[in-house]
Amino acid sequence: MDCVEQKDTEATAPSVIDRYYTRWFRADMKGKPCEDHCILQHSNRLCVVTLAETHPILQNGRAIKSINYQISNCCSRLNNKVSGKSKRGGQFVTDFAPLCRITCMDETEYTIYSCIRGRLLEVNESILETPTLLLEKPFTEGYIAVILPKFEESKSITENLLSREEFESVVSKRTVAQSQPS
Repeated sequence: MDCVEQKDTEATAPSVIDRYYTRWFRADMKGKPCEDHCILQHSNRLCVVTLAETHPILQNGRAIKSINYQISNCCSRLNNKVSGKSKRGGQFVTDFAPLCRITCMDETEYTIYSCIRGRLLEVNESILETPTLLLEKPFTEGYIAVILPKFEESKSITENLLSREEFESVVSKRTVAQSQPS
């Protein structure tokens, strides 16, 4: 009998992401429909930038051709180097700072933005070698970047972001609007 109860507990146990992170969303990034981003905020202020489940890259079985952290001729997110306890040297990013560009096999290009202000601690170099991680595990090994907001701003960074419930409401309204004939 204990085995059955143990299996039920394991089936309903929350994931590490659900247990330790709060999910925040930015819908229709820069006015582009469905280009939704997800921010996973840890209690220690660290924020992990990922793609929301509704982002076009994660829909319709798309394949990724390339991921490029070279934002401009003089700015590459791969050159970001941090050191020390206060993470000196990390690039400071604003809400709409581009983190990377993702090109799909059909040549559609998507720019992924930071969505929050803070110091860029790390970009995920493993998705450069294995782009399928972004498709298969977007919230764990397929994350885009890690950002540390300023301590003073750590409470206010979520003001421009949507909670899970607010995001689901936006997505359901979007789905209803798309299903209605013009």
